[in-house]
Amino acid sequence: MVRTSIPTAVRRGLTFWQRSIQARVVVSTVLLTAIVVTLVGWFLLQQTRDGLLENKVESAVGEANVETDLAKQRLEALPGTDTDVARQQEEVFDSIDRVARNRGFGAVLAGPGQDDTDLRRLGARMTSVRHLEAVPLDLRQHFQTSDTTVWTYGSVPAATSGDPTPGIVVGSRIQLPADGQFYTIYYLFPLTEERETLSLVSRALITAGGALLLLIAGVTWLVARQVVTPVRLARQVAERLASGKLEERLRIRGHDDIARLGTSFNQMASNLQRQIGQLEELSRMQRRFVSDVSHELRTPLTTVRMASDVLHDARGSFDPATARAAELLQTELDRFERLLGDLLEISRFDAGAAALEVVDVNLVDLCRRIVDATGPLAARCGVQIVVHAPDGPCLVEADVRRVERIVRNLVSNAIDHSDSGDIEIYVASNDDASAIAVRDHGIGLEAGQSALVFNRFWRADPARARTSGGTGLGLSIALEDTHLHGGWLQAWGQPGDGAQFRLTLPRRSSGSLRHSPLPLVPADAKVPA
Repeated sequence: MVRTSIPTAVRRGLTFWQRSIQARVVVSTVLLTAIVVTLVGWFLLQQTRDGLLENKVESAVGEANVETDLAKQRLEALPGTDTDVARQQEEVFDSIDRVARNRGFGAVLAGPGQDDTDLRRLGARMTSVRHLEAVPLDLRQHFQTSDTTVWTYGSVPAATSGDPTPGIVVGSRIQLPADGQFYTIYYLFPLTEERETLSLVSRALITAGGALLLLIAGVTWLVARQVVTPVRLARQVAERLASGKLEERLRIRGHDDIARLGTSFNQMASNLQRQIGQLEELSRMQRRFVSDVSHELRTPLTTVRMASDVLHDARGSFDPATARAAELLQTELDRFERLLGDLLEISRFDAGAAALEVVDVNLVDLCRRIVDATGPLAARCGVQIVVHAPDGPCLVEADVRRVERIVRNLVSNAIDHSDSGDIEIYVASNDDASAIAVRDHGIGLEAGQSALVFNRFWRADPARARTSGGTGLGLSIALEDTHLHGGWLQAWGQPGDGAQFRLTLPRRSSGSLRHSPLPLVPADAKVPA
């Protein structure tokens, strides 16, 4: 369960991130603010830490100097010059130790012995053993060659618990009058208060930074909402306009840039509605004109057809010129009838009155029937039609009349434009779709013409004569028939290398297409230079 829910949550999160400008603005602002707050907080902490340490060092060195001077004054105040060394040591350390215990720092008094860094062997006196162990070695070694007061960082016992804590160790020298030897006093100042202060400042900065991030996130969300909400409303209105609800308009409030944008949007929608209305009315008039003319021409055409049939049947008794005229009249009437039929079919598509009569169709048998029907025309043009089909059937649920019309148009078009070579018909199918590809080796198509061949009355070469007596509407009707089945009708071509038209239909009438079982570009196509 966890394995399936995690990808779903991630996918939903990515989708929300990609679609929501408001979320991206808020997250980006919060991240940038977090980076700035972190850098500023780190800088403030460094400055605070450096300031606390500098003040503590100054205070510790000053206090060590004061205590050392007081110790020297007490030594000078002792009576007599023959006072023993032990008494002087006790006087110096006891006075410093009392002050150290009262003020929360430690002290160590080391006897003479500049060549020896072991304080225990020197008989050092200290506030506690831990203070003795906390004196750094480098500080001890310093007084082997110098008598100046110095300080260093180290780990010293805390005043209350005695646990090791960061601190400052100050070393100073003093001379006892009794023996004239120099003794070293080490003052150990823990940084407990400074650590607590720095911790308090850190918590305050973290709390203030978190509150600032939340505040900025809320403010950014509200500001972004004021900008994004009109955009979302405009998107919703645009979607409704695209779905055909042309009367939809934006509500305009105020006089700012968003309001002016809404006013311009509404003006654009009104202009589009007016123009679309005009185009729809023009289209209705055009469809009605084509339909009315086609129907009206049928009656006189029937009369002319009857007269033409009489003349055509009696052409044997005419002189050669009159007989030829009767044959031409019959041929052109046949073409005129096909043109009227195509115009009526186009008008039915435009009016949305076309419907399918779905049955199971074997595309292999259908292609062979069309080859038999168009064989005489191909023979007159000097080409041969070859069918490449599998041994088994290629079935689809389709309107057999319309599919036959599509393939017949493709084959007739290939015959018209095939200069030499065979016309090849490929049939294939898979689990989801079946396809037919018609390949010719004629003049081919220029770049960009593969989308124009399905336009009404469009011709790749207007000077080229039609051998099949086409009307110029065949490919347009074929495309409409294909769309009616939910299929694809696509064209490929190269100049001098012929063309290939591919029809792809779903196996089931309610199915959808993802890919075709036949390639659009033929295997024998020349690779462009």
